[in-house]
Amino acid sequence: MLTYLIKRIFEMVPTLFGITLISFFIIHLAPGKPTDIFSELNPKITPEARERLNKYYGLDKPILVQYGIWLKKISTLDFGNSFSSDHRPVIEKIWDRKQPLLQRRLFVTFMINLLAMIIILLVAIPIGISSATHRNTFYDKITTTVVFIGFAIPSFWLALLLMILFGVHLHWLPIAGLKSMNFDSLPLSGKIWDVGRHLMLPLFVSAFGGLAADSRFMRSSMLEVIRQDYINVARAKGLPERTVIYRHAFRNALLPIITLLGLSVGGLIGGSVIFENIFGIPGMGQLFYMSVMTRDYPMVMCILTIGAVLTLLGNLLADIGYMLADPRIRAR
Repeated sequence: MLTYLIKRIFEMVPTLFGITLISFFIIHLAPGKPTDIFSELNPKITPEARERLNKYYGLDKPILVQYGIWLKKISTLDFGNSFSSDHRPVIEKIWDRKQPLLQRRLFVTFMINLLAMIIILLVAIPIGISSATHRNTFYDKITTTVVFIGFAIPSFWLALLLMILFGVHLHWLPIAGLKSMNFDSLPLSGKIWDVGRHLMLPLFVSAFGGLAADSRFMRSSMLEVIRQDYINVARAKGLPERTVIYRHAFRNALLPIITLLGLSVGGLIGGSVIFENIFGIPGMGQLFYMSVMTRDYPMVMCILTIGAVLTLLGNLLADIGYMLADPRIRAR
């Protein structure tokens, strides 16, 4: 198993190289340049000044040369400085040690998505199992209807509806940010409750779509497993139905969920773009959106690289999960 893991880690290196190469070319093919923010809004700027700006940011060099310079820098984990007005290092904007933990963008995005994944697992797996074991009953039809509604509703539309209902009309929950204005003056219990209230709507929106998908995958996988001969043999031996389902069938039915979990690791940043911008959450998704809009190439490449690493690690974790869940895969 250790040899397999080492081999997979070495295979990730050329894959990561290919992803960064394609991403670097794509963002440079997009219309507009980072210098447009300074030049297009200033009618008095001269062509010489534009050339100096391009030279200052290194945009006057061929794309392959720019990529080589960038690749040389990231080999030492130096992602350069942001093209934005503050020109701060990219890593510092993502993880600023001087800021409180709730103001570090990487931590905020990771925390919200991790909580959403835990909620999805705790709710989707029992729903999928119960729907499969009570197939074609009224309960199964109700859960199927709710799940298809979850598939059909766009997340941004659901977020706006929840904000209008719970934030504007009922005044139950805040609709933006991660903490209130008086956060620093609150006691510890008050701070925890304040952050929890701010996270309720974003977590629900983030988990709702994944809950629908995972519960359906769990249901279909469980239906396939409980038809197998070894399940019939276990029932013929007189084992309780709960033992048959949760001890013999559940482990094999869990394999598709492991795949989805591995893929969801890579979507930690991409899936956060919508709800972080809607709810005004200072996370990686919001930073990525603002960086794309301003053509902040170093920041965009850093976030894309982090996303690529997370995707590859997610696939590796999924393979490890396969081996832990199914002894037959370990034997191979």
